[in-house]
Amino acid sequence: MKSPSPASTKTRWRNRPAYCLNNGVVQLTTLTGGGHIADFRLLDPAGSSMNVLWEAPWATMDPDKFRSQHVRKYGPTPVGKFLAGFTGHAVCVDYFGMPSEAEVAQGLALHGEGANSRWKVLELEPSSAGVQLSLAARLPAAGLRFRRELRLRPSESVMYVEESVTNERAQDHFFHWTQHVTLGLPFLHPDESMMALPGTRALTWPHGYEGASLVKDNQEFTWPEAPAIEGGTVDLARPFSRDGKGFVAAVLLDPQRELGFVAALNWRLGLLLGYCFLRSDFPWVAIWEENVARTGSPWDGKTRARGLEFGSTPFPAGKEEAFVRGSLFDTPTFRRIPAKSELRVPYVAFLSKVTAGWRSIRDIQVRPDKIIVMEERGEQIELQASGLKKLGLAWR
Repeated sequence: MKSPSPASTKTRWRNRPAYCLNNGVVQLTTLTGGGHIADFRLLDPAGSSMNVLWEAPWATMDPDKFRSQHVRKYGPTPVGKFLAGFTGHAVCVDYFGMPSEAEVAQGLALHGEGANSRWKVLELEPSSAGVQLSLAARLPAAGLRFRRELRLRPSESVMYVEESVTNERAQDHFFHWTQHVTLGLPFLHPDESMMALPGTRALTWPHGYEGASLVKDNQEFTWPEAPAIEGGTVDLARPFSRDGKGFVAAVLLDPQRELGFVAALNWRLGLLLGYCFLRSDFPWVAIWEENVARTGSPWDGKTRARGLEFGSTPFPAGKEEAFVRGSLFDTPTFRRIPAKSELRVPYVAFLSKVTAGWRSIRDIQVRPDKIIVMEERGEQIELQASGLKKLGLAWR
């Protein structure tokens, strides 16, 4: 049966303004408040489907509506404003982490202006060749403009994304650009899931985890075996191994590769999620896990979330720490956009069913018209992806 032509709908997601794109194979929903991609799912012909992105267990709200009376529910303003709107896949532009004290005094919040602003819809264009939604946000404090284009093509389980940052000022600007992808239950489950990425050298967060860290502070290791705080090592490719613990770690993607990827597999569900991008754009993956460790609002000791945050920057430490560090493992920890210039990055996300025997992911490759995912035993799947070449992600 042929899939219907891609379509778009103005909608609401958990009572927040949103847009839904659907091609009969996958469906994605993006919010105008903060620009978060809140929902991405593989549609089942029988009518059931699952959002593979993490959904905040608290009631969220658009961050531009955050006021002082919301502090009790979401936490102090610089953090609470972000957490009030946070769900699924956020983008951190200009800085990844906390603003400085002086910036907080000017009203800036965790993870940058884009994730804390209302986005404007620029274009909504359905056709027989696919559907495209373009959104934009101004970052006035940084002097930047941000734009994201989302596309679905007929009969494909691939979300095509193209983002751009424009420097409106007459001077070069140094900044962070990180895709804050967050996963959780039921898709990510401690007994039936694993994560994969072409990681090499890695470093644990130097600042602990509020007294509840799973791993030792500021320790270099080789992905995925990190030094556990209680001795030995812990496999960070497996989620939620210890209740009451959390961690942050930075992983350098293999410098010999052109393609970077992050992926997650649930073998009981037979479901796979992957993101593919150019390593030259995003050489780092910050791994963050909250496993019922934080008891304050809005976490309330009940949250399980795993971040696979691929970007230009290894840690969510803010600009000052990144600039002082300069580089890590001979790799820059920030990007530069020249005066009055634009930078563009393409990437894709995809969903696929896999057979019952899958337990791991050995590699992901792209070709001009398909994505190839390989399992350790040699089995592989090939997904149609006719837009890769146009997006600039395909090669042989």
